[in-house]
Order: sequence, then structure tokens, then C-alpha cells
Amino acid sequence: MNGDAGLRPEVVQIESDSGRVERAAYEHPLVIRWCHWILGVSILVLIFSGWQIFWAFPSFGPKIPQHDFIHLPQALMLGGWLAGGLQWHFTFIWIFMITGAAYLAYQLASGRYRMLLFTPADLPGVWPMVRHYFLFGPKPPIAQPYNALQKLAYTMAIGLGILAVLTGMALYNPVQFSLLAALMGGFHWARVWHFAVMAAFVMFIAGHVLMVALHGWKNFVSMLTGWKRGYDSADPQIE
Repeated sequence: MNGDAGLRPEVVQIESDSGRVERAAYEHPLVIRWCHWILGVSILVLIFSGWQIFWAFPSFGPKIPQHDFIHLPQALMLGGWLAGGLQWHFTFIWIFMITGAAYLAYQLASGRYRMLLFTPADLPGVWPMVRHYFLFGPKPPIAQPYNALQKLAYTMAIGLGILAVLTGMALYNPVQFSLLAALMGGFHWARVWHFAVMAAFVMFIAGHVLMVALHGWKNFVSMLTGWKRGYDSADPQIE
């Protein structure tokens, strides 16, 4: 990241395989790429193992009489049974928390958080981007590396990660964390909130994958190598 704004990607000129000179931007530092992929895998493992745990009692009401809230295919569960699901879940929640803490620490130390954090000033830019992505409207001019909708999504994802940990703590030990559980409405409501956070993560992942598919292969490669080829300085947006 460069200079004054530390918010612009480093841009260089490189020679392609065909001998043509093109611009390339260093969009994603190594630590961001590692955290991105580790968090992605961790979230998927936590979701699938969480469904295995949920399947032991797939209801939010009293145990008797039991009315199953949802039926999930076994192929979407990880662990094979309750104890197996718990082992996967408890292992990867530590990986998730440590990696998430490293990601946030780097964002704060490097100043990159300024281009990701959603602020009230970004609110007017949300609807134009929704209209562009989902209603085939014109693409609004973008003067920042991330547009308002992206900033909203990434800020919400950070919030969801924190809520996932807090609600999980209330479920893991509702006695030791009784105050936390009480703030959530009790153990049963903590379970509801935990499930809701999981559902929100599923929607975030679906939207994220859709945006990657829409914006092309070079954006996917940039999260592997850090570099995005064919960078246009007139459009500073990072996809």
C-alpha cells in the first residue's frame, strides 16, 4: 500500500506472456490472503459441524413435545454424530478466533480498516450499488477501493464473527457465562441467535461467491497471488 492514503493499491507495469505491457495492482497483502482462506475454511467447517450438533435436537422449543425446526441431509453435516460434530466445532472455533484476531490486528495496524469500515457517509452509496448489481442499473462512479455495498457486507461479516463467538460462549457454558446468556434472553434464545448468525453467514458466503463469479477470474487470482492484472487506474475499486 502506498503513501498518503495507504488506501490505494500499489500499481506497477508488467509484461504479459504475449509481450504486451499491462498494469497490475498489488491488492491483497500476504497476511490478508492467508486470513481470508483460513477464515473461509473455518467458517464452512463451523457451519457443517454446527448443523451436526443442531441435529441432535433440531428444535428451538421445549424438548417434549419436540417439533423439528428443519431437516438437513446428512451430506451437509460434519462429524458423523454429536460428539464428532462437537470435536470439529471446538477445534475450528479456536482457529477462527485466532485468525480473526490476527486479521483485525493487521487491519488496525496497517490502517486498511479505513477502506473497509462502513460509516454513515457510505449510506447513500448502498442503493445505487444494489441497483447496479441486482437490477442491471448503471455502475455508479467509485472513488474508493471498496464500494459502499462491499463495505457494508464486510463490516457486517466482522460483526457476525463477533456475535458467533459471543453466542457460542453462552451455549458452551451457560452457567459460567450466565450474564451473557441472560443478555441474550436465556439459553434457548442464545441458541436462536447462534443459528441466526449462522444463517446470515450462509447468505454472506452466497453473495460473496456470486460477486466473485460476476467480476471474473482475475479477481479470484488476486486473492491467491495478491496481484490483479489489467488494473484500470480510472476505477480504483477492489473486487
